[in-house]
Amino acid sequence: MIEIEGASFSYRTGEADAVRALRDLDLRVEPGQFVAIIGHNGSGKSTLVKLLTAIQYPTEGAIRIDGVPVDEANQWEVRRMVSVVFQDPDDQLVMNRVEDDVAFGPENLGLPREEIAERVESSLGALGLGEIRGRLIEELSSGQKQRVAIAGALAMRPRFLILDEPTSLLPVPVAMRLVATIRELNRRESMGVLHVTHSMHEASLFDRVVVMDSGRKVLDGTPAEVFRHVERLREVGLDVPLAASLAHSLRARGIRLEGDILDERDLRIALSSAPGSPAPVDPPA
Repeated sequence: MIEIEGASFSYRTGEADAVRALRDLDLRVEPGQFVAIIGHNGSGKSTLVKLLTAIQYPTEGAIRIDGVPVDEANQWEVRRMVSVVFQDPDDQLVMNRVEDDVAFGPENLGLPREEIAERVESSLGALGLGEIRGRLIEELSSGQKQRVAIAGALAMRPRFLILDEPTSLLPVPVAMRLVATIRELNRRESMGVLHVTHSMHEASLFDRVVVMDSGRKVLDGTPAEVFRHVERLREVGLDVPLAASLAHSLRARGIRLEGDILDERDLRIALSSAPGSPAPVDPPA
């Protein structure tokens, strides 16, 4: 379990103009949870990622991963339990060939050669990369590179996988396939996932959404619960999925829409059952 209790972090600690990037944050994430973290630039998302991966340490409060404090004394143990994938895969791909890069992390753990080979094989298979295992990294597309980065993180057998805006540089169809793959890994491996994103559509695909603003958690719940707070989200510089926004506007005009509305299908069903609505008509083929 990830336990964050009253955690704060200030850059340039001790100076009068220190910037508080995280403020009194409380958050718990259970193993196997599928969580999206959203917020505008400067909301504290990237700082949270650095703290959870022991790149930085809280200046106040405490963070524990499965009971292990995130501090300098435990940094390597924390990094064995938490793997991270960054926005730009070129920032973390260090070897020339796909299979060598996936093996890099386990090799640095000093594992037996047989176990390294098994982890590489399993991780490549999970990401559908078996056929390109011998390819040069420089020959790959951006989507393939991001999959290699995730395979390398998965080969570490983490308890939690943290993804820091991994789809922001990808075309939308590629990004959606990547999110689907991450979901499959989450279910198959019972691995906790924290996915930092700017995409409200992506966030709507997760089981839980945490909204951050000015270093604080301001909303936390299922996508349906969070995206009902349309005005609050707009106050912190965020939008909501288009269908949820339309539903909010229609409800404000007195139209009764039942159920949770996150996508076009939800909206169509709600409209068809609203009082006085005509029967739904399927679009032409």
